[in-house]
Amino acid sequence: MMDRHDARILQELVADGRLSNVDLARRIGLSASACLRRVQALEASGVIAGYRAVLDPMAMGIGFVAYIAVGLSNHTKASQRAFERGVADSDEVRECHNITGTVEYLLRIEVASLSAYKVFHAEVLGSLPQVATITTYVVMDSPKNERG
Repeated sequence: MMDRHDARILQELVADGRLSNVDLARRIGLSASACLRRVQALEASGVIAGYRAVLDPMAMGIGFVAYIAVGLSNHTKASQRAFERGVADSDEVRECHNITGTVEYLLRIEVASLSAYKVFHAEVLGSLPQVATITTYVVMDSPKNERG
């Protein structure tokens, strides 16, 4: 069961996953050994699933980000698996979510430019026989982005 110290540990690590154990312990008001035990317990229980680097898309040459709603022509499990395999190997697809509503999937893609997206649209999504509809939502700005 998580308590207020665990909640503070998570809050601090979400803000800065590279925080040293000594600094983390000082921020939440625990000894370094007690803090380390708690972090290890949170990792062992799966609450902390991993640590990541937060990358700057522009610095990496990614100038075009979009969300794509994808509707399938067939609603079988086999069709879903085939679609998921089709996008799994695509570097442009950063996230793939099976969702409820009028379509089956929501993708987040990152590419260098609109012309690169056009290639992805035609050669990746356009080549998947399961795809019936594609609706693209272009990201113009992200005033709040807490994605790790």
